[in-house]
Amino acid sequence: MKEDHLKHIDTDLWVDEYSDMLYNYAQARVSDHDLSLDLVQDTFISALKALENFEGKSTIKTWLFSILKRKIIDHWRKQDSRKTRPMSSYFAEGSMGPHFLEPSSPKGLIPEFEEKINNEELGGVIHECIDDLPGKQKGIILDKLVQEKDSEEVCKDYDISASNLWVIVHRAKLQLRECLESKWVNS
Repeated sequence: MKEDHLKHIDTDLWVDEYSDMLYNYAQARVSDHDLSLDLVQDTFISALKALENFEGKSTIKTWLFSILKRKIIDHWRKQDSRKTRPMSSYFAEGSMGPHFLEPSSPKGLIPEFEEKINNEELGGVIHECIDDLPGKQKGIILDKLVQEKDSEEVCKDYDISASNLWVIVHRAKLQLRECLESKWVNS
């Protein structure tokens, strides 16, 4: 029965159909072009290796995003365990750019956020402010506030306590408010 389901999966189309969406998702969380490309490539490789285990309980797109999400979380966990920052982190692009709200963004990830932002200019400033947050903090804010994930899931994903989550979110909100005041309200 599993083999019948796998016959209908055309892996040749994955790159054409999903690479831009996966890249945008990764780029919004790591703000590094090369790293985002590597994470997407690793996602496709992992998916191909695990294809026989894919049960079809979700769409291919959802399955690929769950693999990518795990890869991003693993990346941040590795970064947290490092004693020093890699030299490349000082030269990251540092901008989500206009692609963040393009129609090619993953459907279902940001629709509530997009509805709240009717003004493209304000949306750009918000994204700049989110992008200015430190890496792990940015990922947590995107998951908790933009995607509105459950706190328990965010804590589990980032291996943090509930009180640590509250502190991170509180500090990020203060930074976002200060950034928005300087870039939007007072400009």
